[in-house]
Amino acid sequence: MGKRITSSSPCLLFLFFFFFSLVLLGCPSLGHPNYKDALAKSILFFEGQRSGRLPTGQQITWRSNSGLSDGSLAHVDLTGGYYDAGDNVKFNFPMAYTTTMLS
Repeated sequence: MGKRITSSSPCLLFLFFFFFSLVLLGCPSLGHPNYKDALAKSILFFEGQRSGRLPTGQQITWRSNSGLSDGSLAHVDLTGGYYDAGDNVKFNFPMAYTTTMLS
């Protein structure tokens, strides 16, 4: 009688070939994280989160000045800084991106 194929056999076969291909092809990024690249991307991301008047040397060329009239109704200058207090988009996404890039 032949060998019976169970439902877990395709999964095991996939895992075998996956790990076998990792050994053959090698995976250089597993043991050697590139912290220099992660830091550069994090800094670039936070440059995109700036608010207010942006410096002329801004690396993200499509970003422009923003929030220049914040606080004008109360006669308070609230321009500048970083977008981080919107809680969902303005804080959680930058924080999640940074922790992902640095991990």
